[in-house]
Amino acid sequence: MISNNNFMFGPGNLPITNFICPNCLNHGLKIVNKKYYCINADCTNSDNAYLSVDGKPVLINFTYSLVNENIFANEGGESNVVRTSSRLILSIRKLINGVSPITRKNISRLCGEIEVLKDPKILIVGGGEIGSGIAELYSKFSNNIVSFDIYNSKHVDFIADGHFIPIIDAVFDVVIIQAVLEHVLIPHDVVAEIHRVLKPNGIVYAETPFMQQVHEGPYDFTRFSESGHRYLFRDFQLISSGYTAGAGSSLLWSLDFFFSGIFRTRKAGKLFRFVFFWLRKFDILIPQSFNIDAASGIYFFGRKSHSQMPQKQIIDHYMGNQRTNF
Repeated sequence: MISNNNFMFGPGNLPITNFICPNCLNHGLKIVNKKYYCINADCTNSDNAYLSVDGKPVLINFTYSLVNENIFANEGGESNVVRTSSRLILSIRKLINGVSPITRKNISRLCGEIEVLKDPKILIVGGGEIGSGIAELYSKFSNNIVSFDIYNSKHVDFIADGHFIPIIDAVFDVVIIQAVLEHVLIPHDVVAEIHRVLKPNGIVYAETPFMQQVHEGPYDFTRFSESGHRYLFRDFQLISSGYTAGAGSSLLWSLDFFFSGIFRTRKAGKLFRFVFFWLRKFDILIPQSFNIDAASGIYFFGRKSHSQMPQKQIIDHYMGNQRTNF
């Protein structure tokens, strides 16, 4: 974070003028001695600086967030969910869970869309960990990426709650949200925020679970069918949508939790997931229409629109997927 007499930069090398106070909702922020304050004199954060972790501002309105301010401050912004940075464990997890070839294909297509843009601005919502299958995006556009999450990590530029993204309207060319919408209380509000911070014709890419058991314990709330996910993004024009992992992957999830329950330990589930990891290979053999109905995960790839998808059109959307069997 640097400043001079004419210009100030905020997290992720965005101008501080791009940020909004999450308490006032429509007032900006200022940096004083590397601390963040609201410019509104009537705001409680005009005199009281926002929390910061490792020099990163915590732009959360704790009154309306599930995050407890005192616990967050005492734990230094660490995630309430146990996470690991061990290369060995991450490698084993990658072997067990695999990387969706559909995700890789979609990200390659997304990179193609981004490459034609001049100095693109990319926002990662829930970027505390680099998502599965999006390494190409980071390798090509690392200098263009701004990332935030509800907890601190080396991958985020600031900390915020996706129900209110503390950024002014129409800043980003691309927003990516992967394995996040199941962990927010009101997904529609988060998607509305994504729509707001995107530039006209900006692109969103989202991946969300469907047939998966609870993960991250008390911070897991919602699932979407492919059609439900499409309608969640009804303010976006469809580029493509579908499944990222099909019926074989869903079965693998079920076996994991089945054996965990039988043996009363999560370690047993992980062991059996390792033994039966080959079941996800069947995703390739099963027709799309069946995979969509039994998908482990689904995706939406779309463009910001000024018109909303009519309700009745969602039926045609589903039937179109059913006609695509091979």
